[in-house]
Amino acid sequence: MKARIKWVEDVMFVGESGSGHSVVIDGPPEYGGRNLGIRPMELLLQGLGGCTAFDVMLILKKSRQQVSDCVVEIEAERAETEPKVFTRIHVHFIVTGHGLKENVVKRAVQLSAEKYCSASIMLGKTAEISHDFEVREAGVMPSMVGRKQ
Repeated sequence: MKARIKWVEDVMFVGESGSGHSVVIDGPPEYGGRNLGIRPMELLLQGLGGCTAFDVMLILKKSRQQVSDCVVEIEAERAETEPKVFTRIHVHFIVTGHGLKENVVKRAVQLSAEKYCSASIMLGKTAEISHDFEVREAGVMPSMVGRKQ
């Protein structure tokens, strides 16, 4: 796996992946940026979310679950002093579909967290990571569905 980061100006960069995709990385004005791109640590969280969502969706597909939507919401806390590593990360899945089995969704989230998600397992070396999920029936209002852990 390879990546290339090219400086544009001030604290703006373009990240290029080995697979040929690009992302603009920039900082806030107080650090000399123009707020035209994602922050590096935000990108790291998105990588974690993408990694675990990828795993969960593959597992659910193999389990023949009829998923119509999957959203991963992540909240993180960072250390107050340098290096400002992540100290706590919470990953919340909202999986919507038809006749989804909660035990299958729970198992998919657990497998990703404990076995498959390289990003989660790597970040877990410095941060306390927790996971939970909601299962929603397609067409049902979210307020009618409870949270599961």
